[in-house]
Amino acid sequence: MAQVYRGGQPYPAGHPGRLTPHEVRTREFAARQRGVDPDEVREFQARVADELTMLNEAVRLLSQENDRIKRALRNWQTVHARECRPPQDHPHNSGHW
Repeated sequence: MAQVYRGGQPYPAGHPGRLTPHEVRTREFAARQRGVDPDEVREFQARVADELTMLNEAVRLLSQENDRIKRALRNWQTVHARECRPPQDHPHNSGHW
């Protein structure tokens, strides 16, 4: 497997980490004889970095919502477990809530 680098250092175990918006915005490319328009590159980098910022924020918000829902479920399960009696105390209980 080819070695992959970021900032001149190999990635741990050959796997890249997450790109940051700052890294996208500040990435420099070597000049070539038939290069590209640097302004177009910078504009594209800015667009990619903005998109990455929005996606990172969406992931953060979804993670918070996920944590909130997990806590609510655990709380509900705790309350439900306290209120429910064992099945032998309910001879007509079919096993449903």
